[in-house]
Amino acid sequence: MIYLDYQATTPLAPEAFDAMVPLLRDQFANPHSAHRAGRMVAAQVEMARDEVGRLLPPGGKLIFTSGATEALNIAIQGAPAGGIVTISTEHAAVLDTVQALGAGGRAITVLPVGGDGIVDLDAAEQAITPGTALVVAMLVNNEIGVIQPIEALADLAHRAGALFLCDAVQGYGRVPIPNNCDMIAVSAHKIHGPKGIGALWLKDGVKPVPLIHGGGQEGGVRSGTLSPALCAGFGVAARLMRERADADRLHVEALARIARSLFADWTLNGSESVRYPGNLNLRRDGIDGARLVSDCRNVAFSLGSACASGSGRPSHVLRALGLTDAEARGSVRIGFGRYTTPDELERGIAALNEAAAAQAAP
Repeated sequence: MIYLDYQATTPLAPEAFDAMVPLLRDQFANPHSAHRAGRMVAAQVEMARDEVGRLLPPGGKLIFTSGATEALNIAIQGAPAGGIVTISTEHAAVLDTVQALGAGGRAITVLPVGGDGIVDLDAAEQAITPGTALVVAMLVNNEIGVIQPIEALADLAHRAGALFLCDAVQGYGRVPIPNNCDMIAVSAHKIHGPKGIGALWLKDGVKPVPLIHGGGQEGGVRSGTLSPALCAGFGVAARLMRERADADRLHVEALARIARSLFADWTLNGSESVRYPGNLNLRRDGIDGARLVSDCRNVAFSLGSACASGSGRPSHVLRALGLTDAEARGSVRIGFGRYTTPDELERGIAALNEAAAAQAAP
């Protein structure tokens, strides 16, 4: 199997796996226990917290969660009362949460994007006004890879007296995160860490209202017993992202050049230049993406967000760009990274091109 679906999840780094095994097998104490065994594993948790935090703005507090969905829900649902402004291409974890709050009476504004997938800052400035409590935006879009102007959006939020939440899941460790964010959500399994753990970074002085009540763990923001093994895996994965940043970037850029040359008959969805190069969302006339997935069973790629893959509806992100249903259904997402080889990428694209040509043939 050729794996080209890095936005859905990344392969677990061997170093992260090795760090997790002793904590699953031998060092099984509860990290919140006061005895020596508990303190020993608690120290591992704090080492991991420090490593994850080194890829985030200085200062602040890092809260471990079960994943980015929980982190985003804590930040959105726990924000102060007032209006919420977000963007039409956000992940369902944001849009569905915001819409649920809107149904409960909160004022909600969902900003459109242009054909390049990027929000218009003038429109954002008009929408983010006094009375807005929270602005939410994704750093790197999970479906099309475009990068939003996070720093400028955070400035607009602060000018209106609002907090700014950045969904940095796809950009964490790959794209610089502006220092003027108030809350940042990240996930381990997008950076070669384990599934089942994420984090919410909170600027000093920011404390959302808890969603989960219980033992008061994680600074009283997120109660529940932490998994030291998952925390350790996350910490090692974050350390590797930092240590291998330059090598990973050069590798992904080289792979992107190969991919763009081999996808010559396809059209790129979203901005050509303001993007993370390891995410290519492409379309081709006369293609049914779902059939392409079936025809290319030895290549793992996707039609968009893995979280919405079973809905049967065209991607809301691609529709937000102005694509028709047919264009959206004829689009595929190709993701690659640290462990993708040029040979794998070339063979995977060759299989996609062959299957696409067979579909388009009269």
